Amino acid sequence: MSNEPGTDTREHDATLRSRLFGYLSQVEITGVKAVGEQIVESAGGPDKLPEYKLMVAYGGGKDSTYVVAFVRAVQLYLQDTFDHTFVMRVANMRHAGVPQAVMDNIDRVYRALGLPQDERVELITIDHTLIRPFERVLPLPQRMLDINRLDVLMNGHRSAGDGRPTFCNSCNLSVADFYGRAAWWQGGVDAVVTGDSRREQLLYSAWILRLAKASGIDVDKCRSLGFQGLLIALRGIGDTYFRELFGDDAATELAEREVSTGGRSAQPEFISIYEHVSYRVHDHWDLIVDFLGFQFDDLAFSFSESDCANPNLMAHLRGLRTQYVQDRTYEDGITEYLHLGKELMKKKEMPENLAQLVLSRYDSAEKMEQRRRLSEEFARDAFGLDEPALVAMVFSPFTNEGERLQAFLDRCHPDMSGSAERLRAVLDGTSDEAEAVAWLEGTSALSLSQLRTLYRSSLTDFTARDSMIARVRADDPHKTGVQTFDPGTGGLKLEMISGR
Repeated sequence: MSNEPGTDTREHDATLRSRLFGYLSQVEITGVKAVGEQIVESAGGPDKLPEYKLMVAYGGGKDSTYVVAFVRAVQLYLQDTFDHTFVMRVANMRHAGVPQAVMDNIDRVYRALGLPQDERVELITIDHTLIRPFERVLPLPQRMLDINRLDVLMNGHRSAGDGRPTFCNSCNLSVADFYGRAAWWQGGVDAVVTGDSRREQLLYSAWILRLAKASGIDVDKCRSLGFQGLLIALRGIGDTYFRELFGDDAATELAEREVSTGGRSAQPEFISIYEHVSYRVHDHWDLIVDFLGFQFDDLAFSFSESDCANPNLMAHLRGLRTQYVQDRTYEDGITEYLHLGKELMKKKEMPENLAQLVLSRYDSAEKMEQRRRLSEEFARDAFGLDEPALVAMVFSPFTNEGERLQAFLDRCHPDMSGSAERLRAVLDGTSDEAEAVAWLEGTSALSLSQLRTLYRSSLTDFTARDSMIARVRADDPHKTGVQTFDPGTGGLKLEMISGR
């Protein structure tokens, strides 16, 4: 691919560069130049830049939006300085929890940065195994939606609907798969730009390798293979994780979720811009909002980021759990999740005005009810799940050989209270009674084989580390303890909840 600019391109570059640099501080401009020098050195000199390809992973949130803008500034700076620059690949990963508002933001950002139609830029969207050129409106593949829906249900039933295991565990493994596909697509890239610090990268790598070692993976070999070695480790972790979730004989489910490890065609290095920038959004508010046109959508913007609507469902599930399982109120659960949300926003150094925007959505009983309706609609639209299926998930009545089945029926389906033994017979495989099968599948949104897998599985004990599900959450910082009232004993107890 040639990226030698013509006269029109030079003029367009000059105008865009002037406007973009006008929104950067002197510290950021110095950082742009420093990263540019690093890229020139990695490429082997200015003349080699047109052959050098660099990837940015773009989730569509405010932080990754800043990274995309920064890298575009570097690209334009090098073009102006050396009359050569690198090829910029921006890869956008989606899943069922990504609403259209995120794609609208991405489209505005791309256009503001002049990325569409620029021959020095590749804009791709990755939906599981499907890689396509970016388009603002691009229907999600049905098979990917089905996979996301099943993962939410199976993870949720194993974790009583706790936020991170339910929505993030499988998704994080999908992110690893995304990197394997995006970085090696069509010959691969030479480098991947990240906003993570070197320390964060090392800590993340160490955590992956600890999990991999517990799965029996040769971590020394993984270390020797760099980035690809980490993906190989994550493939092993994913295999262990999904075998726990679906069973050893679930060949289709395991194959569909196998993490891509790229190939030998390229071995990308990581380039961090962390030391050159600030991730406090108020430090570059004008760039993000005024120049790039980023909008903080009511559904996509939540407690820690602005690229996914699943955190709304995490809060919603907490409310359903306190209402239906713990015999308290929906509002109790939301209040407890807001406690976690405040901690997450503080860690992310979210500006006070944005933090208040998030919290104000829940500051009255009427607003909590509005958010409940919004979450119900999103659960139906994104995952095809209604409230009975979500309630069944937070109750987890099928695990541990139906240990909580009777309580679930008494509490949520009193008309079925006398049917526990009929249902257990279906779940343990001694009966295929059509009426019982239909009720179980209709209530849970799971197939009979999936329900029987749950029946043979245990509800995850997060105080132990005897399963991959528990080990993953043990080192996850996105959780906190909350004091909850136990109606059964009349006392207080500490309960750990996680979220995003």
